[in-house]
Amino acid sequence: PPAIVSTSDPIYSNGYMIQTQEPSNNDYTIQEDEWDRDLLLDPAWEKQQRKTFTAWCNSHLRKTGTGIENIEEDFRNGLKLMLLLEVISGERLPKPDRGKMRFHKIANVNKALEYITSKGVKLVSIGAEEIVDGNIKMTLGMIWTIILRFAIQDISVEETSAKEGLLLWCQRKTAPYRNVNVQNFHVSWKDGLALCALIHRHRPDLIDYAKLNKDDPMGNLNLAFEVAEKHLDIPKMLDAEDIINTPKPDERAIMTYVSCFYHAFAGAEQAETAANRICKVLGVNQENERLMEEYEKLASELLEWIRQMTPWLEDKSPETSLAAMRGKLEDFRDYRRLHKPPRVQEKCQLEINFNTLQTKLRISNRPAFMPSEGRMVSDITSAWTGLEQAEKGYEEWLLSEIRRLERLDHLAQKFQMKATSHEAWSVGKDRVLSSKDYESCSLPELRALLRKHEAFESDLAAHQDRVEQVAAIAQELNELEYHAASVINERCQAICDQWDQLGTLTQKRRDNLERMDKLLETIDQLFLEFSRRSAPFNNWMEGAMEDLQDMFIVHSVEEIQSLISAHNEFKATLPEADCERQAILSAFTEVQKIAQSYGISRNIPNPYSDITPAEIGLQWEKVKKMVPQRDSVLQEEMSRQLANEQLRRQFAAQVNIIAPWIQTRMEEIGRNSADIGGPLEDQMSQLKQLEQVITNYKSNIDKLEEHHQHIQECLIFDNKHTNYTMEHIRVGWEMILTTIARTMNEIETQILTRDAKGISQQQMNEFRQSFTHFDRKKKGGMETDDFRACLISMGYDLGESEFARIMTLVDPNGSNKVTFQSFVDFMTRETGDSDTSEQVLASFKILASDKPFIMPEELRRELPPEQAEYCISKMPLYKGPDGVPGSLDYSAFSTALYGESDL
Repeated sequence: PPAIVSTSDPIYSNGYMIQTQEPSNNDYTIQEDEWDRDLLLDPAWEKQQRKTFTAWCNSHLRKTGTGIENIEEDFRNGLKLMLLLEVISGERLPKPDRGKMRFHKIANVNKALEYITSKGVKLVSIGAEEIVDGNIKMTLGMIWTIILRFAIQDISVEETSAKEGLLLWCQRKTAPYRNVNVQNFHVSWKDGLALCALIHRHRPDLIDYAKLNKDDPMGNLNLAFEVAEKHLDIPKMLDAEDIINTPKPDERAIMTYVSCFYHAFAGAEQAETAANRICKVLGVNQENERLMEEYEKLASELLEWIRQMTPWLEDKSPETSLAAMRGKLEDFRDYRRLHKPPRVQEKCQLEINFNTLQTKLRISNRPAFMPSEGRMVSDITSAWTGLEQAEKGYEEWLLSEIRRLERLDHLAQKFQMKATSHEAWSVGKDRVLSSKDYESCSLPELRALLRKHEAFESDLAAHQDRVEQVAAIAQELNELEYHAASVINERCQAICDQWDQLGTLTQKRRDNLERMDKLLETIDQLFLEFSRRSAPFNNWMEGAMEDLQDMFIVHSVEEIQSLISAHNEFKATLPEADCERQAILSAFTEVQKIAQSYGISRNIPNPYSDITPAEIGLQWEKVKKMVPQRDSVLQEEMSRQLANEQLRRQFAAQVNIIAPWIQTRMEEIGRNSADIGGPLEDQMSQLKQLEQVITNYKSNIDKLEEHHQHIQECLIFDNKHTNYTMEHIRVGWEMILTTIARTMNEIETQILTRDAKGISQQQMNEFRQSFTHFDRKKKGGMETDDFRACLISMGYDLGESEFARIMTLVDPNGSNKVTFQSFVDFMTRETGDSDTSEQVLASFKILASDKPFIMPEELRRELPPEQAEYCISKMPLYKGPDGVPGSLDYSAFSTALYGESDL
């Protein structure tokens, strides 16, 4: 056959094409063997080429309503040859000469050959005269040249072309099929299975490949020829007998026939590629929608929990009992220990999911996700801040209310004790003061009554302080809003009214006695001294017993030491009091002696006082018994306060270690995030190791929380041994968990951006170095002037309008601050490639066969079921004038995927 080579500068000489340069090694037209015109074709090959090339030409000429029967005769006048070139190229050739003379035919053939040459093909030894003369060898060589140029040359698979590309396409399509091994375009096709495999690969409904037999090549070939002609519009170009009976079938005939299959299935290949692209885009969009729905669900649940907790924490309705308030404190501890930690984790995970979603949307050129109103990350942060403020205020209120109720219980008990003591003392006093016994008594009895009344006045004055104490305690209970204040006030008012009445009656009785004293001058003085000394002493003992029984409340070792010191001072006065007691008893004995000397019975009652030596002795014994009891109570309280002090020291020892540890880990996280020298994966690995260290340290926080709970149960509210509180540790712990999670998310975002945009580690480090250098204030963002300087240093020639355009990309909110993520997105947009709405639109156009709309059945045929139904549910109906019922608008859908329409 004639050898042909490609060139762009053909040279003509005597009607023949002359090769003027060596063909390149990549030229698809190079012959495997040197061509010998005398041995051009094997007769069997010539027969196969004649039949195949004739059928190939007729497959195109039939489009114009004509054809050829004899390939060497029907092209001699050049008319059908020019017509064939116009059909396969789609271009108009020069107007042919209509004469029947030889020179007319040669002119027409030359026009055809010149057109072939204009397409970059050099014809070697093929002239118009040989075609006009009906030279079958030259004619077949010319047709093969046309087939190569217009049917095979444009085939390209993975940067191979022509013959190699067609062979690679066949190999890939038949690779999964048994008994098929395509290695060439001759013997690999003899058994017919390769042709059947090509048909089955693209149209499995036409051939049942499983029923084919390798030992029946005739049946296989005829089946392939019949199916191709009937269903694929590929004419029968070969005879099964010729292929089977020829040791090596003609390669050109096989290539010509196989190329028809390639072009027949080219549209299906394009549709498959378009479907794959659409599936990829839809898969990304569906995943993004799932993440959006998950974010909305988590945000709604977290906000609902915050809305439920906040009113509870803001409810500061006081309780009337200490036990009820302690129950509230226990409920609050359960909330902080059991209910809040999972929500802290949910909040952190929500922020991570939001950042990951936004990164995926940026990478896939989708618009940023805007959560529904009230569910932004800032809204959740604001609600969380309000919750924590309410939580802090609630805890402070609980502790303050417990202290208040403790104080109220102490005061109420103290009031009851003093009020009971006073009421017991005042029983019958008004009756005695209202008595008129002085009217019928003798002078000594009158003087006795007068002295007795003076003693009572002394006793009354001594009780004035107790009444004032009762009133003061009642006043304080009212100020502290004691729940039973009305009962206290009623009892206090009764005591005060009685006290006023006693004062009035006392003054009235004194007036009466003094009036009678003018009549009765003699009064017995024997018991006066006893009464004067015994009454104050008895009152002192009563006061001492009250002090020894007095309840107290302390919160420190210093306070209990002060009480012990006061008690020791009281004990130091006991010897002096004992001397006074003995003196009083001696005075009473002397009074009895004097009375006896006057003939008065020794056992007569004291006319001036109801106090007897036996009562004084009994009271004194009670005082002495109460002293060691008071010692024991004070020592027990001292032991409790010492134990509380030990708890304070133990808590301080733990918290003084944990707080610096948390600060050190925060600094490590900061140093890791600031390290720009190493790969992002190394930074992520270091952060994961640090996260594991932090997780393992959680047990120390739990132990400290248990210790703190024990301290609160012991009602310890201050600690002078440390400046840290449990609240500091909680805040620090939540901050370190949130910080490391956010830092890891930032690194992961950088990795996603780097991988998706094809950025190397070196490029990412260069971005970070540039950003760090121009972030002059080191606040995590470049200001406008710093960003301009950064761009100039990187070689950008910026005008005001261009810089304003760039700023709208990197700072859409107008904050005059460019973050690192915005900077990386800008740099990757400048250098990277990504899918666009135009590409998706072009893919849908292929599936729709160039129609401006697409039908649901076309989507179901070309796309997987899930993606097809997704498109059908999302695409709007096509509203164009050329639409049909049920047609869908894929153009609006494609732009909506990238946020470029209002769909």
